[in-house]
Amino acid sequence: MPTSKQRREAAQRHLQRQLERRAAQAQKRRRNLGIGLAALALVVVVGAALLISGVLGGDDDTQASAPDDASTCTYVPADTSANPDLTDVGVPDGDVPTEGTQALTMTTNYGEIGLTLDQAAAPCAAGALTYLAGEGFFDGTNCHRLTNSPGLQVLQCGDPSGTGRGGAAFDYLTAATGVSETYPRGTIAMANSGQGDDGSQFFLVYGDSLEGNPNYTVVGTIDEAGLAVLDAIAARGIADGGQDGAPVEPVTIESMALAG
Repeated sequence: MPTSKQRREAAQRHLQRQLERRAAQAQKRRRNLGIGLAALALVVVVGAALLISGVLGGDDDTQASAPDDASTCTYVPADTSANPDLTDVGVPDGDVPTEGTQALTMTTNYGEIGLTLDQAAAPCAAGALTYLAGEGFFDGTNCHRLTNSPGLQVLQCGDPSGTGRGGAAFDYLTAATGVSETYPRGTIAMANSGQGDDGSQFFLVYGDSLEGNPNYTVVGTIDEAGLAVLDAIAARGIADGGQDGAPVEPVTIESMALAG
């Protein structure tokens, strides 16, 4: 039978174990409470952020969203002091349509050429030409280049200086993939210097051209009446009698107007 001393020692050990268990349980409760509070704080922060950003904002979300038919094109101003052949006509708004077409009427001293710009396939180029037409940039300018070789039959326009080095004082990334573009009769495409950007110069294709050279943005098509005008221009020939140069008689864009 245990003595009184042994019973007291056993009771003390039992009490000590109880105190230790209670301390451990209290520590566990404090830890769990801390985790719960941290989780609650995270929920509050995330919820506030979502409300501020408009994700949970209902009607505000609709107002903040960009329209489905808009795209941001980056039109970069060019340095006219570095190239005096450039013409400063401002810079287009970067938000341009990415669906449908835009019709232009290019009235020349040879007759009207109807152009249809493809805003889905080349939104930035179509946006640039539409902007420039609206600014009257092309009015009274000459198409400086005509070619009539078997693989290149185009009339090139869009450089008021007539040098081939000029144009509007901005540029933007070409939409040409360099893989799949083709240039059959009736194509409108953007001229470029091979640096990966386009400007205001464009060419009108009156005979299948540039096979195996898919480096130019296809921006639209020419109507049948316009092709007849181009045929008449091509028939007059090139001033120096060669296959690439200024037309025999100046081809002047009297106006370029939005149509339709």
